[in-house]
Amino acid sequence: MTMNSPETLTSIPRPAVAPVVVEAQNLHKTYRTGFWLNRKISSLKGVSLTVTQGETFGLLGPNGAGKTTLLKILLGITRPSQGKGMLLGQPLGDRPTRSHIGYLPENPYFYDYLTGWEMLQFTAGLFGIPRPEQRQRMVELLDWVGLAQGTTRKKPLREYSKGMLQRLGLAQALINNPDLIFLDEPMSGLDPQGRYQMREIILTLKSQGKTIFFNSHILADVEQICDRVAILAQGNLLCVGSLDELLGTSRQYQVRVLGDRLNLEVLAQWLDALVCEDQVWRGILKGEAGEFLGSLALMGGKLLSLELARPTLEAFFVEQLRQRNIRVSE
Repeated sequence: MTMNSPETLTSIPRPAVAPVVVEAQNLHKTYRTGFWLNRKISSLKGVSLTVTQGETFGLLGPNGAGKTTLLKILLGITRPSQGKGMLLGQPLGDRPTRSHIGYLPENPYFYDYLTGWEMLQFTAGLFGIPRPEQRQRMVELLDWVGLAQGTTRKKPLREYSKGMLQRLGLAQALINNPDLIFLDEPMSGLDPQGRYQMREIILTLKSQGKTIFFNSHILADVEQICDRVAILAQGNLLCVGSLDELLGTSRQYQVRVLGDRLNLEVLAQWLDALVCEDQVWRGILKGEAGEFLGSLALMGGKLLSLELARPTLEAFFVEQLRQRNIRVSE
């Protein structure tokens, strides 16, 4: 699939000071449950956050954390028990604002007797897009998400795989050329190639100045895509910030090499905090990686790993839950 951006999704220059386009202020959501509705369950507990124009914001959390509930409140699908918020400068639930928003649910449901083409046409009609413009956008979007090959777009949706439905869901979320896009688990059901293509689409939207707010369990993808992330667990917002703010700004590399005849004096010139266990040497690289690898080869050593000394987003996420004794449900 050629990753060409649809012509309808034009680039938007970012202002010097980006305005806030998503704002949540002290959002709570409580449900009543039980036969007599006499028990209360709190899905959100005072969540406050902001997202600025052109930002890609990732919301992380274990199952049952309240991520989808937060998205539905922001979209006006459900109402908060307490608190308020704004989207694109308007109160949550404002009807005209919805025409500028795209939304991909975690498990999109479409009329399975429609074809992919008909489903997009139906969605375009809901937005009141003129027929000539509809066709142009539909052709571009189906090609962009990889559903334009052969007879794919003419198949009824009951014959689509979960991954194909996810791709179609993204196309319908973009049919109105939205300024703000909400994606609930956009990588769900995709194979590795599909995940790569989804990342490329999100990065292209990001380069066009679109604001993207999405949930994901796949932290490696979040780490590559997002400007800022937030961790939500048991309805509480644990932390919000850029990756540098949360993980640190270290650009040093942790090195592991194997060798029983390495020159310790030469190795010490390259690595700080040098330690050895069972012929495996560990240390912090203090020079250029390319020059170090050349020197290592001359010494007959073998590189086992070379990675940033700061923790990964996954390690940080797990540690945040561990500190609060939060177990990750399957």
